[in-house]
Amino acid sequence: MSVDLEKLKEGKCLVQNFALFTDRKRERVPEKQTMKLYDLYCRMLEQNRNRIAPVFRFDDIEKNEKDGKISALLTLEEGDVVFGDLAMLRNYYRMGVRMIALTWNYPNSIGFPNVSMNDFADYKAVDVLQKPNTVDGLTAFGKQYIAEMERLGIIVDVSHLSDAGFWDVVRCCKKPFVASHSNARAICNQARNLSDDMIRALARKGGVMGLNFCADFLNDRHDNRSMISDMIAHIDHICEVGGIDVIGIGSDFDGIHSSVEIKDASYMQGLKDALFEHGYTKEDVEKIFYKNVLRVYKACL
Repeated sequence: MSVDLEKLKEGKCLVQNFALFTDRKRERVPEKQTMKLYDLYCRMLEQNRNRIAPVFRFDDIEKNEKDGKISALLTLEEGDVVFGDLAMLRNYYRMGVRMIALTWNYPNSIGFPNVSMNDFADYKAVDVLQKPNTVDGLTAFGKQYIAEMERLGIIVDVSHLSDAGFWDVVRCCKKPFVASHSNARAICNQARNLSDDMIRALARKGGVMGLNFCADFLNDRHDNRSMISDMIAHIDHICEVGGIDVIGIGSDFDGIHSSVEIKDASYMQGLKDALFEHGYTKEDVEKIFYKNVLRVYKACL
């Protein structure tokens, strides 16, 4: 496990996003799995209430920090666990969900992914991973879904979403949105990463993209090694294309199976030190590690 309270504390974590991830194809009743995960999340918060506390409003982050607690921000990875009903979306908000990845790796009632698990039977994996979906975007329900997310105060997350869906979000969203765990396609040619045009559009909307530590999205070596030098190459490019304000950290810890130089949440100092050695200033590093993300949270929550 890459994330636990001791590792988060050692890594000086201010806010940790906890995703209720549901694989819709593996679960006969996907919503039931989401509710089981939510129960586990609530029970673990209660058991550790002196060390970690949930985030419902931006002010909670500041309060938790003053109280010496890590902040937990609840997210959904796979937004289509709502029975096609916006009432369920509103219920997730009442439960504390404050960010939603619209899709995972399957088409759903909201939109389409760039890399669909349904395609792997028809293509070599490397071909699928390099073919962004520029045709299938948000559905009519997906556009209603996003409008209701913004009204409620839930952050829109486009990681996994198709290229066509990304541009629909750019047109639909009135607030900043995020690509919570996506890298630069120009550095590593994977459809899950963002093109330069997408990075620039995200920056114009005031959004942020979280650097993904997965080797498949960092480099083309195919050796499953995730190195700090790879991360710096992406950060350099993203900053050159979109500016320093568009980059954050979105490790995808415990969602990936790479051999990561930053072994877990307690090793984050290694990236910080490398950025300083590479010439980034204290203000730059603070923006990358937390200030950019907090700016988006403040604007949306």
